[in-house]
Amino acid sequence: MGSSGFPKIARRGVGKIQFRRRAAPAAQRALYTRRMSFTLTTPLYYVNDRAHLGSAYTTLACDAIARYQRLKSEEVVFITGCDEHGQKIQRTAEAQGLSPQAHCDAVSEGYRQLWHQWQISNDRFVRTTDPRHRQIVQQFFKRVEANGDVVEGRQQGWYCVACEEFKDDPAEASAPHCAIHQKPLEWRDELNLFFRLSRYQQQIEALIAKPGFIAPGSRKKEVENFVAQGLRDFSISRVDLPWGIPVPGHPGHTFYVWFDALLGYLTALLDPNEEPDLGLVNARGWPAQLHVIGKDILRFHAVYWPAMLLSAGLPLPERVFGHGFLTREGQKMGKSLGNVLDPESLLEHCGRDAVRWYLLRDIPFGDDGDFQQQRFSDLVNNDLANTIGNLLNRTSSMARRWFGDAVPPGGGGVAASHPLAVAALSAGEQFTSAMDLLDFRSAAEACLHLAITTNGYLNEQAPWKLMKQEGNGQLVGSDLYAVLEATRWVAVLLAPLVPELSDRMLQQLGQTPFASGASLGGPSAWLAAQHWGGLQPGLALPEPQPVMQRLELEAPL
Repeated sequence: MGSSGFPKIARRGVGKIQFRRRAAPAAQRALYTRRMSFTLTTPLYYVNDRAHLGSAYTTLACDAIARYQRLKSEEVVFITGCDEHGQKIQRTAEAQGLSPQAHCDAVSEGYRQLWHQWQISNDRFVRTTDPRHRQIVQQFFKRVEANGDVVEGRQQGWYCVACEEFKDDPAEASAPHCAIHQKPLEWRDELNLFFRLSRYQQQIEALIAKPGFIAPGSRKKEVENFVAQGLRDFSISRVDLPWGIPVPGHPGHTFYVWFDALLGYLTALLDPNEEPDLGLVNARGWPAQLHVIGKDILRFHAVYWPAMLLSAGLPLPERVFGHGFLTREGQKMGKSLGNVLDPESLLEHCGRDAVRWYLLRDIPFGDDGDFQQQRFSDLVNNDLANTIGNLLNRTSSMARRWFGDAVPPGGGGVAASHPLAVAALSAGEQFTSAMDLLDFRSAAEACLHLAITTNGYLNEQAPWKLMKQEGNGQLVGSDLYAVLEATRWVAVLLAPLVPELSDRMLQQLGQTPFASGASLGGPSAWLAAQHWGGLQPGLALPEPQPVMQRLELEAPL
C-alpha cells in the first residue's frame, strides 16, 4: 500500500499509447474561447439517500452567490444536480426492491422538488444517468486515452462501498472497518483502468500554489500535504458493475463513479436541445469560476479533476471552495442518533428567510458549524423581526401618519453628508467586499449594522417627541426620510441573502422588488439602487405589514 490513498499497482499500457502531448487542432482551439459568464456549481449530490441539511446548506450558499452575481449583471450559469452511478446506489436500490434507475428517478426528483420549494435559482440540473452525459463522458475518455493517460493495472486493497474508494489508512486496513461510515471494508482484487495522475505532479503542485485556487486557506494545506506525498495513478473503471457508463473499447469495464460524476459539470453547460459535443463546453461557460463543495471531497476537485482536464486539453476551474460540516447541538447528525434536520421540515416550520439568514449569517463559510435551535430562533427574531422589521414598520407608520401616507420631503436627509448616508455607503462597500470573498457572515453583519445604526439614529432624533412641538415638521420629515432611505438600502443589500424578505421590504417602501434576485433592466438595477437619495419624496407608502414573523419554536425541530 502507498501513502497517497491508493494502493500500489502494477501497470501496463493499454492500446497504442502516445506519450507526447499533442496540441488541439485549430478548429478545436477556436471552440475553447469562453463566453463571458460566471459559472458556479454545487457538488452533484449522490442519490443513495434523500437530501439532508448539509446538501441544503451548500445549495443555499451557491444560490446566494448566483443571485449576487446576477444582481451585478453577470451572466450566471448556476449548476446543480445528482450523481447516480456506482455500486452503493446499485445495492441501495436492490435493498428496496427497485431497479437502480427507478431508485435514481425517485431520489433525483426529490432533490429537484426540494430546490424548487427552497426557490433555488439554479440554471441547470444535471443527472449523470442522462444519455447525453454518457456521450460526454465517453468523448472525454477518448481524449484522455489518446493522450496516453490511461493504463491498465491490478487494484488490490480494502474498499468502502459507502465512500466509493479504497482505504489506505493502516488502522482502517487492519480493522478492516471504515472509520467514517462504521461499516466493514471489502477486499478487492481486480483489473482496472487507471488514470496516470502521477504524470501531472508538477502541474498540480503549481496549481495548488496559485493564490486563491483553493479556499479557504485552511483547506490549502490539506491538499498540499496530500500532493507532497507523491501523486499516484488512480482507478477510473470497475469490472462486473453494470450500474455505470460503459468504457468505450474496454468490454466489461464501467467508469468509476468519480470519473463519471465530475464530468457532469461539463454536460450541464450544454444547451438542452443541442447535440452533446465536448468541443462546445468552452463556448457555453467553461471553465467554472467556482466549485463549492464539502471539505470531504476537496481532493477529488482540487487534484484529480484538474489533472483530468489537463489531459483532455480543457481549461481549469478558477476556484475550489471547501466548506465545513454541520453538527446539531454539538453532535454529529445521524439517523442512529435521531437528530437529523430535515430541510423540508425546516422549511415548513420556519420558512425560507429564517433558515437562509441563520445558515449564512451565523456560520463562517468554510468552517464547521453547529445548528443550535435556541440561537437560531434568537438570531432570526432579534435580527430580522425586531431590528430590521420593526425599523421599517414603525418608520413607515410615522411617515404615513404625519405626511399623508407618503414618503416625507427629503430636506437635509437627501444630503450625501448625512450620517445615515455615510453609514449606508460604508455598509454597501463592506457588503460587496464580503460577498466577493464569499464571506456571507460579514455581508449579513454589514446589513444588520446599518439597520442598528439607523435604529439608533431614529431613537436619538425621537421624531415622536419633535412632532409635539410647533414648527418641527420639516426637521421630522428630513429625519424620517433619511431613516426610510437607509432602510431601503438595508433591503437592497439583503437581496442576495434573503431575497423574499428584501422583496417584502421594498414593496412596503413603494419600490419595485428585485424579483427575488433577478436584475431588472439597465446595466444593474441593484447597483443603481445603491445611490443615496433614491427614495422619491411624496411616493405613496402602503399600509405597513410585518415583513418578518417571529419564530416560536416550542418543540425540537
